[in-house]
Order: sequence, then structure tokens, then C-alpha cells
Amino acid sequence: MAPVLVFDGDCAFCSSAARWAQRWAPSRRADVVAWQHADLDALGLTADECSAVLRWVDGDRRSAGPAAIADYLRTARTPWPVVGAVLGTRLVTAAAWPVYRWVAAHRHQLPGGTPQCAMPAAAAPGRPSNGADR
Repeated sequence: MAPVLVFDGDCAFCSSAARWAQRWAPSRRADVVAWQHADLDALGLTADECSAVLRWVDGDRRSAGPAAIADYLRTARTPWPVVGAVLGTRLVTAAAWPVYRWVAAHRHQLPGGTPQCAMPAAAAPGRPSNGADR
């Protein structure tokens, strides 16, 4: 199975960001799929996980949020693997989490976002407790 970046397809902002990545940072080997169209059981993911935080699955390797973005970028065409390598360092990933959380919490207010993009308070993004963020 090819690596896959799983995003919330019900969110217009997330869908716009996924289309941007596919156009401007196309992967050489990974798929980009809305979780609503993915085989979550085969990926070992749940709908709750995927509606709250972007997910990356590459075999047994899993990551979330900014780490998932870094993993995807590492598979993209030049110069994006360098960006992915930098974003994937522990220090930069840790610094990126607050930005990721802010964007996720405000995605309905960002360009391309709609009221349907708003996350329920119970699904507010944060570090996954299952270690999926490395």
C-alpha cells in the first residue's frame, strides 16, 4: 500500500490545502485522501482521529499534524523534501504544533473555509495521546 496523507474532506479549508499540496508539492509516491473516502480500518485509523488532526500512514509508521505534513513533504518533488526534513526535526515539529492547533481551531474562518469546517469543541485538536505524532 502506498503511503497516504489523510485529511478531513468535509472541511473546505482542508480540501483546499490538500489540493494545493497535490498541485504545488506533488508526491512521488504518496496518496492524498479525504478520510471519508479512505479505508480507515485498513489504515488503522478512526473517524474521530481523522476529523480532528491530519494523519500520515506509511506502513507501520504513523504521524499527525505538522509531523504528517513533514512526512508527506519528504515524498514530494524537489525542493519540498528539504522543507519536510526541516519541519520533521523534533524542535521544529514541537514549535509547529501550536500553529497547527490554531489553524485547525480557526479553519472555518480562513480562506477557503466555511462554517461546516468548524470543529466541535470536543474534537479540538491537540497532540494525539496514542503517540502518533512521534
